[in-house]
Amino acid sequence: MASPDEKVAFVSNLNGTSLTEVSLGSFLAPLCFLSRGLFLIVFHLGNGILPLSRASHLLLDFTSLIMPLVLSCTALSDILHFVIVGIAVVDSVVLYLVYKNGKRGSFSDTMDKFVKSRVESNQVPFVTVFRVLVNVKTAISILAVDFSVFPRRYAKTETYGTGVMDFGVGAYVIANALVCPEARGKTIRGSKISQFVSVWPLVLLGFVRLASVKSSGYHEHVTEYGVHWNFFFTLAIVRLVASALLALFPVNSSGILAVFIGGTYQVILETTSLKAFLVHGGNRSGFLEENKEGIFSVVGYIAIYMAGVQIGHYLMQSRALVQDWIRVTRNLLLTSLGLFLALHVCQRSIEPVSRRMANLSFCVWTVAQAMFFLSCLSIADLVLLFSKVISNFSLVSASWCPHPKKIRNNMDALCLIQSVNRNQLLYFLLANVMTGLTNVFVDTLKASDAVGVSVLLLYMFTNSLVIFILHVNKITIKFW
Repeated sequence: MASPDEKVAFVSNLNGTSLTEVSLGSFLAPLCFLSRGLFLIVFHLGNGILPLSRASHLLLDFTSLIMPLVLSCTALSDILHFVIVGIAVVDSVVLYLVYKNGKRGSFSDTMDKFVKSRVESNQVPFVTVFRVLVNVKTAISILAVDFSVFPRRYAKTETYGTGVMDFGVGAYVIANALVCPEARGKTIRGSKISQFVSVWPLVLLGFVRLASVKSSGYHEHVTEYGVHWNFFFTLAIVRLVASALLALFPVNSSGILAVFIGGTYQVILETTSLKAFLVHGGNRSGFLEENKEGIFSVVGYIAIYMAGVQIGHYLMQSRALVQDWIRVTRNLLLTSLGLFLALHVCQRSIEPVSRRMANLSFCVWTVAQAMFFLSCLSIADLVLLFSKVISNFSLVSASWCPHPKKIRNNMDALCLIQSVNRNQLLYFLLANVMTGLTNVFVDTLKASDAVGVSVLLLYMFTNSLVIFILHVNKITIKFW
């Protein structure tokens, strides 16, 4: 077995990949999501009977949603662009066949009728899919990074750079912010103290992880968060501070607060010795120095969270027409492009992206990339909705429903996306536990590419199976 020092060296001193490659990855998951929906529609048009058995639905969702994500960051990472083009071509052909089969008049008349039609859902489906896919990609990455089959350019960067896993951390924060009570416009009952108490599971999990890592000798990349700090502590502090800010300021000002916090933090980095303190090594003495990366990066994550609240507040507004959601998708895409331009200015005029410090460039990049991913998922969902309308079939879960009174029967109860959505934190915790166990029993560093991919698929299937069993039995693990 490789020593902890060898494993730490394997994930250290990395510089990431290009912004283009990270953005390219945003196309894959929406295309896979669309493929899954189109398969169910075509199956129905071929006189197939839905729902299928539980095992069949689990296998369908795993092979169409999870497996491509595992392969795209391992064995197929060097030809990802060909994979995306291939899936897009197949989806386009299938979409054309569905349209041809259900054609009712000219294309312009069909589109005009579609954009003026109504949608019905208690949630914004593509937001749910975004949150689930961020969780799934995180689960894949935290174990995959320990295998050589996972490209080093995708791993977290040391000081500056844009790795896929760097975005994953920020995206996880945004995923939580999108559906927080304030973003959904819900009145929070009880005192603010009760809100603070609600984060205790994160604090507990942080201490459990700390104790387990220290007692087991598990490898630690200290410059990631520090000696004692971990991501659970970051999530807890971010939520506490954000709750306090949202108690003082209106929700629709959260975007302004995000800019103010991120900008002020960057000014401090540039005008004081804080940047040198965070970047340069030296003797770590005292709690602050030992955990400087985790403690100070919280400021940047608060800015990201507040931006996520603003996005969520906008997306959760009541809209009933397809044309309204087309407009939302356009706004998401345009805002994302605007933020990428701002990122270009930040990187040239201030400094490159740094997850380690969670600087302004990192905040802008995270929000821009998240909005681009959301817009891609929204487009895929709208295309899937169009397919549902023209095929007169709506039994596809985790997407818009064109018929307000149409019952989806048991499809939602057999959906892997809904399974992860029901127990998001548990899924994240399960992935962390399974990652630790895998590292104990498998010499990840010396495993061949074939073994690495096989272990990752087995690991993800195990996570999926556990969470799916809980879902079909309507079990929600939430004790806070």
